[in-house]
Amino acid sequence: MAPPSTATADQQTIPQLLARNVARYGDKPAYREKEFGIWQSWTWAETQGEVEALALGLLKLGVKEGDHIAIIGRNRPYLYWSMVAAQHCGAVPVPLYQDAVAEEIAYVLDHCAARFVIAQDQEQVDKVIEVQEQLPGLEHMVYLDPRGMRKYDHSKLTRFDALQAAGRDAQAELKPELESRLARQGENTTCVMLYTSGTTGRPKGVVLSNRNVVETSKNSSEFDELRPGDEILAYLPMAWVGDFIFSIGQAYWTGFCVNCPESAETMHTDLREIGPTYYFAPPRVFETQLTNVMIRMEDAGRFKQWLFHHFMAHAKKVGPAILDGEQVGFADRLKYRLGDLMVYGPLKNTLGFSRVRVGYTAGEAIGPEIFDFYRSLGINLKQLYGQTEACVFITQQPDGEVRSDTVGVASPGVELKIADSGEVFYRSPGVFVEYFKNAESTADTKDGEGWVATGDAGFIEESSGHLRIIDRAKDVGKTASGDLFAPKYVENKLKFFPNILEAVVFGNGRDRCTAFINIDLAAVGNWAERNNIAYSSYQELAGHERVLNTIQAHVEEVNASVAEDPMLAGCQVHRFIVLHKQLDADDGELTRTQKVRRRIIEEKYSDLIAALYDGSPRVSTETEVTYEDGRKGSIKADLEIRDAKVVAPMKVAAE
Repeated sequence: MAPPSTATADQQTIPQLLARNVARYGDKPAYREKEFGIWQSWTWAETQGEVEALALGLLKLGVKEGDHIAIIGRNRPYLYWSMVAAQHCGAVPVPLYQDAVAEEIAYVLDHCAARFVIAQDQEQVDKVIEVQEQLPGLEHMVYLDPRGMRKYDHSKLTRFDALQAAGRDAQAELKPELESRLARQGENTTCVMLYTSGTTGRPKGVVLSNRNVVETSKNSSEFDELRPGDEILAYLPMAWVGDFIFSIGQAYWTGFCVNCPESAETMHTDLREIGPTYYFAPPRVFETQLTNVMIRMEDAGRFKQWLFHHFMAHAKKVGPAILDGEQVGFADRLKYRLGDLMVYGPLKNTLGFSRVRVGYTAGEAIGPEIFDFYRSLGINLKQLYGQTEACVFITQQPDGEVRSDTVGVASPGVELKIADSGEVFYRSPGVFVEYFKNAESTADTKDGEGWVATGDAGFIEESSGHLRIIDRAKDVGKTASGDLFAPKYVENKLKFFPNILEAVVFGNGRDRCTAFINIDLAAVGNWAERNNIAYSSYQELAGHERVLNTIQAHVEEVNASVAEDPMLAGCQVHRFIVLHKQLDADDGELTRTQKVRRRIIEEKYSDLIAALYDGSPRVSTETEVTYEDGRKGSIKADLEIRDAKVVAPMKVAAE
């Protein structure tokens, strides 16, 4: 069984950790937010005051223990306070993705039977109002931003600050009840309910207890020696388990400061201003940042280009070794120091990574070339492997044992095992309580001894104890010739190229592998502008002959790389299509965390897949799309199918 809880009796819940932090770090910053270009700050003592006022207001509103309170919006201190205030009341916070469409919101609100919603602004309120007839249990909404809300029916709408004011006014009346509810809470009290991304079907509500969250936050924080002086930037969706653990779990255990950017548009500027010491981003963010760096280099003068490529080649050779404290010659260290002065340091400052002491990426596998690029700059970027059902942390990479081909060793308190089928199982203090209203799925995922099936195929290296993930267990297969088929391996290599935003590889049970590819509009658009190539749409640019030639060269380069691994050489891409539209979460093709919904894509684009395998040189198609305002439409396209050169696999030397 998983090891017993080790948090002391007065540190078992998030509200208890808040009280502890007020006692220890009362006048130190707990939250910052940039608004109207100015950073505002709240200490831990001020945070407790804001949270308590809101909790009392929620009691005044009629919140009962066990109620579900949905929270919708971007990362703002007020919405983090809303989650902690709900916990104070004995209610369960349920954060939702802010870019979710009304239909997705309706499903979650109905499934969890939310009585109350706390929404950021008019846009989120409107989405709930649009589906409120489907939600008979919904009683009241609280909104944060009053802009545009004046003419609404306020009989079931309350301003956030007005609710806090009502709570303060009722303090004498309601404080005893609040304290009574807090006293009844413990490690087994539900801390939060987070919905899965729904890669294969409807999202499931993952119930996490205080023990799950607090123990995992404690263990993972101690693993990386996180401390009260650390700074993070909270910019990832609040509905995602990673943001909850980093911005509430670890923040409240460790006492570090959570910084909220002004908007998505200013996020990069805000990142540079804060200079976080602890940073997390999914692979796509690192890929996008690298793409932007490469675009800037293309626009730079010849000398700057030479300087960049010369020193980056040296960084690639010795940078990771220096970062890991390995022995590196004096001349190489001196040259690296010079490179840091002229290239690496300014580049890290531009990216906002000058102060990063611990950086993580997870969610999907990151391309090894991308991973090595950041580590060569001296950024302590590591990989972790996790799930919502584990409170994120299953494995982590210890300093000095960081590699691009593994996801590290078992996190503290976590046990790992590999089933005969190759599927990875784990158990830990972070293992979720249950899937809400879904006992069947709970039993399928977690057995009676607490072991959880990850759905991923992998193996543990005997020599190092590191876990290597091959792919999703359901996606790993074999080609018709019996070769191993692991699509993610190839997709990640393709996405290393700045011109390629997304790739989906097919081939399970077939005689060869093929692929869909999305170009990166920013990178390819910049190239088109520099080469005086006019285009009026994504579709036109994606179908341009020179773009297709470039993508074909990338595919063939990846094929040559894949051929070097005898085990995966059968995954080379024989034919590909550059899609006429970007894969989009609003169209159901990606999850809200930007993971590919492979089965949906296979069904939606079955005509294109058929053309890839029947030898057709072109294919005409019509695809339904969802516009930003929610309207449906369709786009027609005549797409060229390209053949790519494949390479004979390297022979394994005889022993």
